[in-house]
Amino acid sequence: MWPQRPGTQQMQAHLDVQFDDLEAETERACALGATLEAHQPQGGVRVLRDPHGHLFCLFLPGA
Repeated sequence: MWPQRPGTQQMQAHLDVQFDDLEAETERACALGATLEAHQPQGGVRVLRDPHGHLFCLFLPGA
């Protein structure tokens, strides 16, 4: 469940991928079938969900 809530199952695994151009890679991921999550925890990071519902993050160096 995202965002995590007390009393619910927590994430089992999570993939983070670093890119220099966050906006371009977010657009690319969405064009390939990912969806951008409504809740975005911080700048320089984008939380997305793959077509099967698994969460992953794209992030800038230093984020």
